[in-house]
Amino acid sequence: ELHSELLKTTVMRDFYALWPERFHNVTNGVTPRRFIQLSNPGLCRIMTGLAGEGWARDLDNLKRLEPLAEDAGFQADWAQMKHAAKRELGRRIARVVGITVDPESLFDVQVKRLHEYKRQHLNVLHIITLYHRIKQDPHYDMAPRTFVFAGKAAPGYMMAKLMIKLITAVGDVINHDPQVNGLLRVVFYPDFNVKNAQPIYPAADLSEQISTAGKEASGTGNMKFAMNGALTIGTQDGANIEIRDAVGAENFFQFGLTVEQVTRVLDSGYQPRAFYEQNEELRAAIDLINSGLFSHGDGELFRPLTNQLIHHDPFLLFADYADYVACQRRVDQAYRDRAGWHRMSILNTARMGYFSSDRSIRDYGERIWQVAPVPL
Repeated sequence: ELHSELLKTTVMRDFYALWPERFHNVTNGVTPRRFIQLSNPGLCRIMTGLAGEGWARDLDNLKRLEPLAEDAGFQADWAQMKHAAKRELGRRIARVVGITVDPESLFDVQVKRLHEYKRQHLNVLHIITLYHRIKQDPHYDMAPRTFVFAGKAAPGYMMAKLMIKLITAVGDVINHDPQVNGLLRVVFYPDFNVKNAQPIYPAADLSEQISTAGKEASGTGNMKFAMNGALTIGTQDGANIEIRDAVGAENFFQFGLTVEQVTRVLDSGYQPRAFYEQNEELRAAIDLINSGLFSHGDGELFRPLTNQLIHHDPFLLFADYADYVACQRRVDQAYRDRAGWHRMSILNTARMGYFSSDRSIRDYGERIWQVAPVPL
């Protein structure tokens, strides 16, 4: 809906002035056949027990979970389902990349196409910040966390490929540092595609949807994660807005500038270097990258990326950094309240029926194509 409105007011403003009746928004959706029934057998069994066979043809059946969100017995079943999915993903990670992960840790996941506006490098800055905190204070208190990345870069997109290199380089250092072994793990899962994504969505505890506000046309990964019980940390961008409205603001970790604030910041002459100089933790993270710590002493390898952030930062990572890190601290605190976390996880799934692709196609049929469904 956000981007439909942006098209009316920016890119296609003249067309909208001439023919406003031709503009419609249909928020997309994802198929529950693949992204629950096929990929999450544990949740499928729960839903079949509650609603019988065929529940996925009307995904509003997920609402049957909502009255159970406070039930301690059901929360235990839900936790067992999530733990089984995390163990399965852990086995795959060990087999594919040779990294052992703890299924008791918080699985913090960002899987999507690699792009500067999707800001995988903001996620990495947070990881480096946590690493720096632990190195400065060996008794730093945090819930253990496993960061999982996956995604592909366009063949000629040098900066996106450098972001992949940074993720894997940071992971190489952190995963071999015994001081942080019990608290941090970083995994880049290779060859991202639909089949390899299927075991990732059910295992995620936290879904990273951190694009710069106004840049993500919608997103479907955010839907797949929330549908499988992951809580979202996200900006007010794309379908994040509709997901937050559906699941409840109290069950969504929101941070960052709005579209209007992004526009104002850029129009006012944004100076990212000022954020770098004024925020001690941000400066420490960037300086650690430039020091060569994550590149075998080569202080120049990641300079194109860090220089872009310090001098240009077109997607406002530095402007959102402090709020993102603070929001991640709220995530950490929430995860330690396991009953509260399970309740929020159940409610995320229960309230995601709207995001079935079946609803999207119904909307197209009724409002745009003027066609009726054909019974089979």
